[in-house]
Amino acid sequence: MDKSAIRRHMALGVAVLTASGLLSLAGPGTGTAEAAALCSGRKVRTLPFSTGSVHIYKKRGYVCAVTLRKRQGAYAYMSVSVRAWRARPAVNRGLFRHHAGPVTAHIGHRRVLVTGSVGSDSVNSGWIRL
Repeated sequence: MDKSAIRRHMALGVAVLTASGLLSLAGPGTGTAEAAALCSGRKVRTLPFSTGSVHIYKKRGYVCAVTLRKRQGAYAYMSVSVRAWRARPAVNRGLFRHHAGPVTAHIGHRRVLVTGSVGSDSVNSGWIRL
């Protein structure tokens, strides 16, 4: 084999490895991994409901929340909201396929209210201290 043939084989091998790596990243993932990629910090709570779940993360006085849909598919109305005590809520709502959010709010040491919905079903955390 001459040097150009070896380079072609090496280039083909690198291309195959790159393609397989990209396909593994683009494939269907789990909901927890997707939420962790969207929000930084440690997971403090999950609020499940019949059509999805809200994942709540906390880091240095900030709270991040994401609403994940159970069954992915066509667009559906989804929302997620984080509201610190005596503050305006951070909201993300609209027609989404996979998730609503992330939304982040500074809570410091205050109580927080987290809500999320997918379609006609929703969940509400109540005022909680994280």
